[in-house]
Parts: sequence; C-alpha cells; structure tokens
Amino acid sequence: QVQPVESGGGLVQAGGSLTLSCSASGISMCAVGWFRQLPGKEREFVAAISWAGSKQYYAESVQGRFTISRDNAKNTVWLQMNRLKPEDTAIYYCAADKTRYELGYNDAPRSAADFGFWGQGTQVTVSS
Repeated sequence: QVQPVESGGGLVQAGGSLTLSCSASGISMCAVGWFRQLPGKEREFVAAISWAGSKQYYAESVQGRFTISRDNAKNTVWLQMNRLKPEDTAIYYCAADKTRYELGYNDAPRSAADFGFWGQGTQVTVSS
C-alpha cells in the first residue's frame, strides 16, 4: 500500500507562490498526479509525473505557472505553484499509481480513475 501525505497548503495572495509536497513510502515506484477539487465539483486534473520523473503533464489552466517534480531518493513529489490566481483555490490531492511501473511504462495517467492511492488533501486558498 502507498499512502500519500500532502503538505504545504495555505493562504496566499494572488500572484504569490506555494509549494505542495507529497510523501509516501513506495512512491518512488509510482506515477504521481495532483488533482484539485471544489465543493460540489468533480476532481480536476492539475499535473502528473512519471515514476522516473522524465515525463510531466499539465492541465492547460496551470501550464507555465505550475511545475511538478520529484526526488525518488526522498520519496517525495512537489508541486511548485507560481503566479497563483483566486481560481486556483481548492483542496489539492496527491494520487499515486503503481500500475505503470509494474507494466514497465514510463508515463503517467491523467484521469482520477487511474490512480489507486490518494492522500487526504491540503487546502490552498488564493485571495484577490
């Protein structure tokens, strides 16, 4: 079992930056994705990174502002968020998928349904 734990959320002014962290034992063998969700809305894909770290994927809404990275020696994945906007306000979830590693695929899913392990989420609030 992989149990992602997120940290780093908080309150920031528009234009500011935050870095979210996701840590878990065994996460080095997982593709990892970040999703966000507002109350009453579906979970939205934000970014994903392959288990080897060589492939990254971003939602169009965050492309150029957010960067996903990882250090497998530290069992940690980060989401660096710059130039934050009020519409980035949400609960951010880290998710992990072992399937691609087990099948030898160096990519990452972008659908929430393809991730088997989820963290509890961390709140990000961007004030205008």
